[in-house]
Amino acid sequence: MMERTKFFQNDGGVVYAEALWDHVTMDDQELGFKAGDVIEVVDATNKEWWWGRILDSEGWFPASFVRLRVNQDEPMVEFMSQVPPGASMDLLLGPGLPCKEQMRTNVINEIMSTERDYIKHLKDICEGYIKQCRKRTDMFTEEQLRTIFGNIEDIYRFHRKFLKGLEKKFNKDTPHRSEIGCCFLEHQTDFQIYSEYCNNHPNACVQISKLMKINKYVFFFEACRLLQRMIDISLDGFLLTPVQKICKYPLQLAELLKYTNPQHRDYKDVEAALNAMKNVARLINERKRRLENIDKIAHWQSSIEDWEGEDVLSRSSDLIFSGELTKVSQPQSKNQQRMFFLFDHQLVYCKKDLLRRDILYYKGRMMMDQMEVMDVEDGKEKFFNVSVKNAVKLRSLSGDEVHLLCAKKPEQKQRWLRAFQDERKQVQHDRDMGFSLTDVQKKQAMVNACKNHLSGKPKAVTRPYYDFLLGQKHPSLPTALPQQQVFMLAEPKRKASTFWHNIGRLTPFKK
Repeated sequence: MMERTKFFQNDGGVVYAEALWDHVTMDDQELGFKAGDVIEVVDATNKEWWWGRILDSEGWFPASFVRLRVNQDEPMVEFMSQVPPGASMDLLLGPGLPCKEQMRTNVINEIMSTERDYIKHLKDICEGYIKQCRKRTDMFTEEQLRTIFGNIEDIYRFHRKFLKGLEKKFNKDTPHRSEIGCCFLEHQTDFQIYSEYCNNHPNACVQISKLMKINKYVFFFEACRLLQRMIDISLDGFLLTPVQKICKYPLQLAELLKYTNPQHRDYKDVEAALNAMKNVARLINERKRRLENIDKIAHWQSSIEDWEGEDVLSRSSDLIFSGELTKVSQPQSKNQQRMFFLFDHQLVYCKKDLLRRDILYYKGRMMMDQMEVMDVEDGKEKFFNVSVKNAVKLRSLSGDEVHLLCAKKPEQKQRWLRAFQDERKQVQHDRDMGFSLTDVQKKQAMVNACKNHLSGKPKAVTRPYYDFLLGQKHPSLPTALPQQQVFMLAEPKRKASTFWHNIGRLTPFKK
């Protein structure tokens, strides 16, 4: 095993990190571990791959898979390191408390300890970095600072309030009797501020990467860290912590529920808090997915010929369904084959080019907020006075606009009827959750799409979020970093959607 210089805090203590996710590896130079393992950080000179030790094993591991312990003095580290293999927890915990109550005490103490550490961490960022950056108007604009730090100051203010609530419910003398579940329930909507931070985090990394190519910024950020007496981690490492923190809560609450007796006064609140925090994480994931979708929608629109009226993004942010339907006209008119794209709030339809079937021309849209959808029986349709099969009618609430659409097969019609229901559910869900796009996000997506369209360059394909490099060999430092999915919770995986594949096939970006 190669010798390495130990990684110490400023006060000379050894630095420990806690694994947030399993790291699966087949490489003998990488350190495998499971979520919750405590790792001694030996070498952190590289910002992406660190060298660490667990018992007698050493190796490289991805820095983004762990959470640094800020004060490094959490009591369970020394305790668990001395547990003999196969030893009974009842014997180890001693005669004081029954095993389950002692384990609940440990989890409660862990939650309180990590929350206090996190507050210190946020304070260090706000006072050690942001405060100093604002003094240097010659180096940073307010827009740059907003990009780098996002809404972390709002998060800091919220967590100070949240910690006060936890401290009130924390029973110092008998921690296992603490009733902290209600604190999470009381603030479950407040945790949604993490959505903005997590969505902005990739932009922050890009901005920091640009600045760190300039020496004066490297020296400035290092001076900020030293002045605040922070541990030896780069700025982007500190800014990753809130992303890691929000997905830590469901794991902690799951452990707390595991060691809480159903008769405990806190049981129902902890159970509800666990579900609430899972929902928060799901919401953040959904918002992230929707924000990624707006670029795809903008690129799709830029490829449509003869576009008229407002941008799709002015009202919509998600594609619900798409397919080919026949738009039925009055008897004296010709029926029209059209490609329909159902977004939240609107249904856009286009015509295929006669020669180039992969080119689409914009022909119109229907605003779904003002439409009611009706299932039409096969046979004579009275309003249009035509015979129809597999038809659906869209009529405006005012009654002055009626559209009759026919599918080729009954199952296609049923799929469209479900899609129209899904669209209404999506709109209502967005209203309930307060989801909306900012004008800046919409504008930036359209600007990016226009640039790519004019240059004839398709958008770069991004790598999957969670990409373990199984079997990849490296002589020293791994060449690529596996990216953790930001919020890995135990929930069914979505089936991969074919919508965007179909759109890409129908409307490739023209050179």
